[in-house]
Amino acid sequence: MSALMNIEHVDFTYSDGSRALKNVTLDIYSGEKLAVLGANGAGKSTLFLNMNGILRPSSGKIFFKGAPVACDKKSLIRLRKNIGIVFQDPDQQMFASTVMGEISFGALNLGMSKEEAARRVKMLAKQLGLTSLLQKPPHFLSGGQKKLVSIADVLIMEPEIIIFDEPMAALDPVNTDCIREILEQLTAEGKTIVLSTHDVDFAFEWADRIAVFSDGNLIQTGTPKEVFANRAVLEQGNLKMPAVLQIFQSLCAQGYFEPGMVCPSTAAALVQMISEKKTTER
Repeated sequence: MSALMNIEHVDFTYSDGSRALKNVTLDIYSGEKLAVLGANGAGKSTLFLNMNGILRPSSGKIFFKGAPVACDKKSLIRLRKNIGIVFQDPDQQMFASTVMGEISFGALNLGMSKEEAARRVKMLAKQLGLTSLLQKPPHFLSGGQKKLVSIADVLIMEPEIIIFDEPMAALDPVNTDCIREILEQLTAEGKTIVLSTHDVDFAFEWADRIAVFSDGNLIQTGTPKEVFANRAVLEQGNLKMPAVLQIFQSLCAQGYFEPGMVCPSTAAALVQMISEKKTTER
């Protein structure tokens, strides 16, 4: 399978001399759900900003659809139409005086016609439940509403890769569930999702593949089951084992399940496994 984006031996050093990325090589495949894990300061957000062209690698190269990412205006406009970032703090990407203006702002600046932008804003507002808020100032919205507006800011350009930097941070359970539903819908539409999170339970359940960062280094990529089976990587990446995996391993240690059985991804699936085992043992 050919990669949609190739990140090859990328280093990035900030102006204060801190080296945030160290020889990072990572392929991102079309339609996949990639979770990027690691402690604060591990390099996750810096990687995202390099992927989108907001930052430029100090060394190494990034390729999108096989073509090297260039730094001229035309190339960066193309890149940002196809790779959108939803920032952790929505206020970081809000500029306009109304929600309507906010959602259309980036698209208009990247060359979309007013008519097409208006059409897409109305469609997204209906999809995300923002129609009644279109004429309100975005900075007066709740945290969950701001997050939805920031997602609409990106979706209006219909990018191929959507990057979510801690999308559920500081959200209540209702808004967290809403973001999860949006992620599943985007995946069903064939979008490529790259997402950072500290929620290992969500990553274990949701991701096709996980990339773990520590101190600017990419220390492992693999399926959720491969990554969370590696205790050394969990320790180095400052990660906990997902709760469902902890429970499953405890049950295996007690002889409840046979060695070599595969842990389910969700608590509901584990409960089903236990129920089925009890049924067969009667």
